Amino acid sequence: MKGIGLLYSFLVFGIASTALFLETQFLIPFLSKHTGLEPIIFWFIVAGFGIFLPLLVSAYFILKSEGVKIGKDTWEDRLRFKKMNKADWLWSISSIFVIGILSLAIIKMLEVLLGKVESHPSFMNFEPLTPGRYWILLVWFPYWLLNIMGEEILWRGVILPRQEIVFKENAWLVHGILWGIFHVAFGWQLLLTLVPILFVQSYVVQRRKNSWTGVVIHAVINGPSFIAISFGLL
Repeated sequence: MKGIGLLYSFLVFGIASTALFLETQFLIPFLSKHTGLEPIIFWFIVAGFGIFLPLLVSAYFILKSEGVKIGKDTWEDRLRFKKMNKADWLWSISSIFVIGILSLAIIKMLEVLLGKVESHPSFMNFEPLTPGRYWILLVWFPYWLLNIMGEEILWRGVILPRQEIVFKENAWLVHGILWGIFHVAFGWQLLLTLVPILFVQSYVVQRRKNSWTGVVIHAVINGPSFIAISFGLL
C-alpha cells in the first residue's frame, strides 16, 4: 500500500465535493421545482445514487488499482473493519458525547451572534413529519445506510490508512480538513457545527485503527439528528 499526499487526497475529496455541490445547488432544486415534491425526497435519491453509491464504487476501483483481491482479509486488514473491543467502544461512545457537547456549544455561540441558526441546508427542507408522511422515513433509511457506509469505507477505510503513511500522526488533521471540504455545499453555518465530528472522528479512527469506530460515531450522530429534525425537535 502506497501513501497518498495532499494532491491525490485533494483530488479525491475535491471531485466528491464538486459533485455534491452541483447536485445540491442545481439538480435537487430543479427536480423539486418541476415536480412539486419536497427537496428532501430528491436529496435521498440524488445523494444516495449520485454521491454515496459512487463513493463505494470508487473505493472498489481504488482497491483494485492497489492490486488488492477483494475478500474477508481485505475487509479486516486493508480497510480495518475489525471486531470492536471494549476500548474501541469506549472511545466511540466517549467521542459521541464530546462531539455532541462541542457541536451544541458552537450552535449556541452562533445563536448569540446571529440569532437564528440553520439546522439543515435548503436542499433538505421539509415539513415536520405527520402520520400520513411517515413513509419518508422508509425512503431515508436505505439512503442513511449508503451515506454512512459509502463515506466510511472510502474515507476512513481506503483513504485514511494511505494518508497515515505520508502524514504520520497528523493524518487525522489533514483528513478532517479534507472531509470538511467535502461538506462545503452544506453552507458555512452547518460546516462550523460539523467541525467537532470532522476532527474527533478522524482522530479516533486513526488512533484505534478500526473503521467500525467511525461507523458507530457517524451513524449515531447522523441518524438521531435527522429523526429529531423530522419531528421538529431541531
